[in-house]
Amino acid sequence: MDIVELMEWLAEQGCSVVFKADGERTREHRWMVIVSGGVLGESFLRRDLASADACLEATLSHLESRGMSPFT
Repeated sequence: MDIVELMEWLAEQGCSVVFKADGERTREHRWMVIVSGGVLGESFLRRDLASADACLEATLSHLESRGMSPFT
């Protein structure tokens, strides 16, 4: 699964998703993902990480910890 597929799945679940790369930030925090609403309810995810892959993994881990998976 790639970022676009995950974003599409989250949108289908009623979530809002922001995925951003910011060249003005440090390498360790260059990428950001925010997911809120929809099936997450009151749960809110924001991660500032070094790579797009790290953001993808963090989002998938958060979903799994809440008993959700785009793979089912």
